[in-house]
Amino acid sequence: MQTTELRYYAQKGSLAVRKLRSQKLSMGMPFMINSRDLPKGLCYLEYPGGVIKLASLSESQYDFDIIRDLSFAEIKKIRSQFHLY
Repeated sequence: MQTTELRYYAQKGSLAVRKLRSQKLSMGMPFMINSRDLPKGLCYLEYPGGVIKLASLSESQYDFDIIRDLSFAEIKKIRSQFHLY
C-alpha cells in the first residue's frame, strides 16, 4: 500500500472512532480509550460529564472494574494526547 493510501485509511478510521465517541457520549454511555502506555488489561473510560477513569476488565469479562478517577491534570494530558477536544 502506498503512503497516500495509508493516510487516507488512517483518516477514515480516525473519523469513524471520533463519530462513535460522540455517539456513545451523547447517549450517556462511557467511551473506552485504549492506550499503549497502559499495562495490558487496563484502559480509560471517558464519561459524558468529562470525567475519565482508569479501569480494568472485570473477572467476568463483561464489565469494567474502576481503579480510580483521574485528576484534572491527568484528564487534560489524556485529552491532549488523544486530541479529544
